[in-house]
Amino acid sequence: MTIRVVVADDQEMVRLGLSMILRGEDDIEVVAECDDGPSAVEAVRRLRPDVALLDIRMPRLDGLEAARLVAQDTRVVIVTTFGDDDLVDRALDVGVAGFVLKDAGPPILLAAVRAAAAGDALISPEVTVALLKRRGPTGRPATDPRLAGLSDRELDVVALVARGRTNAEIAADLSLSVATVKTHLVNASRRLGVRNRVEIAALAWSSGLVR
Repeated sequence: MTIRVVVADDQEMVRLGLSMILRGEDDIEVVAECDDGPSAVEAVRRLRPDVALLDIRMPRLDGLEAARLVAQDTRVVIVTTFGDDDLVDRALDVGVAGFVLKDAGPPILLAAVRAAAAGDALISPEVTVALLKRRGPTGRPATDPRLAGLSDRELDVVALVARGRTNAEIAADLSLSVATVKTHLVNASRRLGVRNRVEIAALAWSSGLVR
């Protein structure tokens, strides 16, 4: 199955570079390139791609507002830099499928797109550490009472999500099937009262579960 992607970034060099990497893969098709938020929203609604790769800072409509408008239509991966801390915090409320650094290599970009298309998510480990860690205390025992309702295996899965692992990587690390990992994530999300992997990771860092 070919993964159809809309790429949106107001910097032409970045946009062309992202598209070139994606077009080099047999299983990925770039169906549109956009230079601002409104054109990205229009392209997603018209073309119904599997994944929208959105720059976090774009003119007229930033990537997070665009993501909010199209989240029901496609999976969104945000492209960010370390200078975007405040906007990435807002993304926790939008429910994006993942974050990729602009200077990440092609393997990370491609893994994020494929994970999003498969209903999984990938958060660059650097983003997880630098941007989610500062949302609360670390380096001390977990204090969030919601974590007490998780089984030991669910805590293992949550901790690995917080470190940026995909479902396949978690399955390999814990010697589980991918289906079992997904079940643990669904159960953990319900018990924690969170909506997605990004919120799981934020809670794990802020509670001190991950150090």
